[in-house]
Amino acid sequence: MKVYNSLTRRNEELVPLDGNTIRLYTCGPTVYNFAHIGNFRAYAFEDILRRTIKFNAMKIKQVMNLTDVDDKTIRGANAAGVALADYTRTFKDAFFADLKKLNIEPAEIYPAATDHIPEMIRLVETLIEKGVAYKSDDGSVYFNVRKFPGYGKLAHIDFDNQRTGERCAADEYDKENVGDFALWKAWEESDGPVGWDSPWGRGRPGWHIECSAMSMKYLGETFDLHTGGIDNLFPHHENEIAQAEAATGKPFVNTWMHCAHLRVNGEKMSKSLGNFFTLRDLIEKGYSGREIRFVLINAHYRSGLNFAFSALDDARKSLARIDHCTGELEKFAKTSGIDGGETPPWAAECLDDFAAAVNDDLNLPGAFAALFDLVRRTNAALAKLPGETFSASKALAVFKRMDEVLGVIFFGNETPAEPVPAEVADLLNRRAQARTAKDWAESDRLRDEISRLGWQVKDSKDGQTVTRKGK
Repeated sequence: MKVYNSLTRRNEELVPLDGNTIRLYTCGPTVYNFAHIGNFRAYAFEDILRRTIKFNAMKIKQVMNLTDVDDKTIRGANAAGVALADYTRTFKDAFFADLKKLNIEPAEIYPAATDHIPEMIRLVETLIEKGVAYKSDDGSVYFNVRKFPGYGKLAHIDFDNQRTGERCAADEYDKENVGDFALWKAWEESDGPVGWDSPWGRGRPGWHIECSAMSMKYLGETFDLHTGGIDNLFPHHENEIAQAEAATGKPFVNTWMHCAHLRVNGEKMSKSLGNFFTLRDLIEKGYSGREIRFVLINAHYRSGLNFAFSALDDARKSLARIDHCTGELEKFAKTSGIDGGETPPWAAECLDDFAAAVNDDLNLPGAFAALFDLVRRTNAALAKLPGETFSASKALAVFKRMDEVLGVIFFGNETPAEPVPAEVADLLNRRAQARTAKDWAESDRLRDEISRLGWQVKDSKDGQTVTRKGK
């Protein structure tokens, strides 16, 4: 199994550093809002990676963090007038519900940042002792990037030609702002009740120190694999490396993998453009988690993914084609009486092509080509019955083997949802806005209007869903 290592910028074989277990850290959600489909593009890529590792008979220990304290979560909680834990809990619960809808396998460990403040304080103390961090006049602690010679090696930054020397107090900043970054942020009035006591005064950790502390706690000072979206490569992942390696004197991560951005209809996703969608937005429009997953994984992870509703419609047709083929195959398996025998040669060839594709840096377009070749050749074999027979159970096993990676063929026998007409979808969007504004009278009026069009709305903690009446 070969993958592209962002650190070395070449394809390398993925081999466990210790035993047969890949230790994987994935950057999880910042739980200040519902995750959007761009976020889930990254989580779906990491799920394919996880599944492919297991496909190759390796074990995995995956840690995905939950960022529940940073600039965004604090602003959100204070604006809502609720405790930070209460504010983030809603979005944590929604995140796990969304993972299940997309058939994304759970990680072994989901550490929350607020549960690991002592580990972060100890790491900051170590960096101060090593002479690579310093306390500022306001009680914050910063990492001195000039004291770490390897800074910039992941992003391949020409460090000497960058504007340096400035302090970056914000959790997120641009590549042009190479400078000392905050490890510990002194409490400010805008933080409200959020803060912890430390040797430097009351405050809270910077975003970057969170992942370094939690990843090393659960995976060791040096581990196999770290993933995330390309937007996290700098500064977040660069800063993780600096913190960890300056503290331990050891290599932090052997292999780094990053997935490209998702765009909607060729444009950057933005609320102002009206093309910003959460998973529940798409489900409210009548699409299933299975169809959404199909679109999110049906591209190479290092290539930009252009999301469009037409792609969801095409996914529905493609999945129906797969379902028909496997359904006919299951019928034949029940009636043929042939349980043993060899895997049909054409099915074995398709599986070989599939394995070669996923082991070539997760080449999902190639993997899907092998899957649809299997569908085509299976249908051709079924058409020759009863004259030429074959082991249906072994052919089915090939579909199931492919689905160990793809996770879209046997998706809990989920029935594709009926397409929602544009008029109904518009009413649903307006009703969602009314409910957000707590305009219950308008919400009820829109529900009645949707009902007159033959559709029934149901509300739950995950949002509103709509089905055709009588279904």
